[in-house]
Amino acid sequence: MFRYFENLVDPFVTYPEVDAPPTRLWPFMLEYSRPFMRVFFWAALISVIVAAVEIGLIYYMGRVVDLLGGTPSEVWSNHGTELILLAVFVLLLRPMLHIVDVLLLNNAILPNFGTLIRWRAHKHVLRQSVGWFENDFAGRIANRIMQTPPAAGEVIFQVFDAISFSLAYLIGAAVLLMAADIRLLVPLLIWFALYAVLVRWTIQRVGPASQAASDARSTVTGRVVDSYTNIHSVKMFAHNDHELAYAKEAIEATRRTFQVEMRIFTIMDAALVTLNGVLIVGVVGWAIALWMQGQASVGAVAAATALTLRLNAMTGWIMWALTTFFRQLGVVAEGMETIAQPIDLVDGKTAKPLRLTEGRIELRELSHHYGREAGGLDRISLTIKPGEKIGLIGRSGAGKSTLVKLLLRFYDAERGAILIDGQDIRAVTQDSLRSHIGMVQQDSALLHRSVRDNILYGRPDATEAQMIAAAKQAEAHEFILDLADPEGRTGYDAHVGERGVKLSGGQRQRVTLARVILKDAPILLLDEATSALDSEVEAAIQDTLYGMMQGKTVIAIAHRLSTIAQMDRILVMDQGRIVEQGAHAELLAHGGLYAQFWARQSGGFLNPEAAE
Repeated sequence: MFRYFENLVDPFVTYPEVDAPPTRLWPFMLEYSRPFMRVFFWAALISVIVAAVEIGLIYYMGRVVDLLGGTPSEVWSNHGTELILLAVFVLLLRPMLHIVDVLLLNNAILPNFGTLIRWRAHKHVLRQSVGWFENDFAGRIANRIMQTPPAAGEVIFQVFDAISFSLAYLIGAAVLLMAADIRLLVPLLIWFALYAVLVRWTIQRVGPASQAASDARSTVTGRVVDSYTNIHSVKMFAHNDHELAYAKEAIEATRRTFQVEMRIFTIMDAALVTLNGVLIVGVVGWAIALWMQGQASVGAVAAATALTLRLNAMTGWIMWALTTFFRQLGVVAEGMETIAQPIDLVDGKTAKPLRLTEGRIELRELSHHYGREAGGLDRISLTIKPGEKIGLIGRSGAGKSTLVKLLLRFYDAERGAILIDGQDIRAVTQDSLRSHIGMVQQDSALLHRSVRDNILYGRPDATEAQMIAAAKQAEAHEFILDLADPEGRTGYDAHVGERGVKLSGGQRQRVTLARVILKDAPILLLDEATSALDSEVEAAIQDTLYGMMQGKTVIAIAHRLSTIAQMDRILVMDQGRIVEQGAHAELLAHGGLYAQFWARQSGGFLNPEAAE
């Protein structure tokens, strides 16, 4: 039974992906709700039926009171079958309706609805560009991905568990009272009007207050995660107190926003108790008055009393359900600030896979300043021949990393174009472009998974033997065999910790090298590939690096000039332009900026801040 309801909706069902999701709340909710429409229909219908049954029971209890006016034998003789059928209904049919109601809500909707939103939101966010992630806290993004689905699920739950039920119940209550005496509607309608005013006052304030509180919580998460992610810097600079103060500021802001929320609920509860007193006195008192005048039966008074007491008990629940509904809508609205952002870097509608035949790279009047007037690249034109090895040097901020990011299409150039084998990289799919490029970065962060998973990230379909061969080429196999993690996993199964924190810098770099060796892409980018290695290990894998380069088009960024001295051509960048280029010997003979760098370097390192 559970499995049937749990499988009514597949949260991972194929859907048409869009680059710009709806940015308004209800269209956003509707988009995610489409696979659930059939289940929503039945949930709403069953909820209304359950409410009608509850009203019918109250009505029938009033009838039972009137039936008891005769002797027991007369009552049993005349109404025994009716009472038995009522008992069967209460014992069997009513529970069955309720069970179906909760199965639809608890098993068909809630687990699948939250899962669907979390899956699609994560899938959408993963498609965002590197630049998009660089403009936000990873912790805040993750927090919104995690808190939005349960909030949206709670919204849907309240719609079918409380709102549809309570509306049906109120309508049924009005019908019941009208059937007893239409004048009993007057106090109910007066109460309902005042109750509606209170609801409107509450939800107008709860939504914004909830969104502010949710945003404050996301800020706390972002700051805390930022501290934890950079715990080495926190400890190294002895900045525990600074980080505590930084977090306390956000935590205190969260407390203040939560206080605002709770004040609204306190006022709501006080007003609700007063209103419910008006309801009880108005309806029950009027019913008794009608009975005293002989215009209502004892059963009618009993039914009106039971109904009023039930409404009194329900109003707090309804109000809480409504405020929860709008509070969670506020959380969803806050989450939408991340989840509903359009993809800012997309494949063209006619984009095709990159067809790499030679590995020729052309830069044509390439400029990119990150939306500023300076920095980045400025009108660079360059042709890199197939299989050519290019060394790239320059001061910090000269534009080296920008060139690499544009080549990987982490950003779209503001001006000019990059062509690979005659194909504009904006006209090919991003995945096909990056699948043909291998890159070793200076920051060799790893995934918090096993060493095997990290190396196979370069080529998931590689065999175990190919993976181990790549590790051996990167001089990583020996130390990997000695690894062990706190869970007892060893060797290639050992987990490396968040961003590879359980490994030394040199070990992380060698695992990264193994990953790129395994990928064996025809274009190779090296951004300070040996910066984290000691001289002995670097010397041991230099032959491996040069072996990796054979038959590939290579761009290598380095401050250690000895690592690029053997390149076919060296490019010297300054202020976003290529100011010198040539072989090592030619540039030394030229006596320009490269010669100055070479003369000033100590131990083979370039001083990136050296003056001309």
